[in-house]
Amino acid sequence: MSGPVPSRARVYTDVNTHRPREYWDYESHVVEWGNQDDYQLVRKLGRGKYSEVFEAINITNNEKVVVKILKPVKKKKIKREIKILENLRGGPNIITLADIVKDPVSRTPALVFEHVNNTDFKQLYQTLTDYDIRFYMYEILKALDYCHSMGIMHRDVKPHNVMIDHEHRKLRLIDWGLAEFYHPGQEYNVRVASRYFKGPELLVDYQIDKYNIELDPRFNDILGRHSRKRWERFVHSENQHLVSPEALDFLDKLLRYDHQSRLTAREAMEHPYFYTVVKDQARMGSSSMPGGSTPVSSANMMSGISSVPTPSPLGPLAGSPVIAAANPLGMPVPAAAGAQQ
Repeated sequence: MSGPVPSRARVYTDVNTHRPREYWDYESHVVEWGNQDDYQLVRKLGRGKYSEVFEAINITNNEKVVVKILKPVKKKKIKREIKILENLRGGPNIITLADIVKDPVSRTPALVFEHVNNTDFKQLYQTLTDYDIRFYMYEILKALDYCHSMGIMHRDVKPHNVMIDHEHRKLRLIDWGLAEFYHPGQEYNVRVASRYFKGPELLVDYQIDKYNIELDPRFNDILGRHSRKRWERFVHSENQHLVSPEALDFLDKLLRYDHQSRLTAREAMEHPYFYTVVKDQARMGSSSMPGGSTPVSSANMMSGISSVPTPSPLGPLAGSPVIAAANPLGMPVPAAAGAQQ
């Protein structure tokens, strides 16, 4: 009896196939260590399952940085995170890895990152306007499309891993400790991501990142907490000013059970939900994206909500019932890790 047919991503399928082995073979990667004495810890920011995070000062230039001190884990996991961060360095809205150091006595490794003046999402999300939500969602999608185009899945997209400096409207996607290189047909460990943000297909390809992004409490503020209903039933007088047909359509197209019919990050960026953001960025001359990405055309969006382009040999996206999963937006959110990393 034949086994299941391995899933293949609709986009960026063979990125790593066409790159040299040293690009994705992290186990063979040789780490270049910096000088630990260049950094002075200031205060603890938080801790997670695999690390403790500190605010620090780079004493060579007096700049703030964030130091992520790794707990004992397999060496190949550390190398994987380092290699992925190095490959993605300079990408849009990707946290910048500034240095890698090691304690000379304990041999404990630490990653040094750019500092982001983050506001805790539990406070910030309550203050965001409809436009703010669209803006920051679009910025997350830029990061995801870039990392996917580089053959990398984040696999742990959640509010705790999105740093936002609201004053400067700067967003960074952080914590790449569970990220992995995508190889078509490869089976991946399903014990990654956070429980309330897992995609139903359990990590077969890049699409896990788009399902994660929609299980975000920002949309609790828009639609509230309800039992299983049609999307339209989530709308009431208190959130009507934040709800639009394109917002509901956008949710529906990203929360598809069948990951093959879910929007890719690039397709999501071309959805009419982001028309005002793209229009404003184009006007400010900032619609061109780092990393060789192509700007999203607002003309694509004007073709209508139900006709989002699908640059894929599979053709148009398959339809789906507009029925929410069992309380997908009302699931409890885990306690914050409370750190930039």
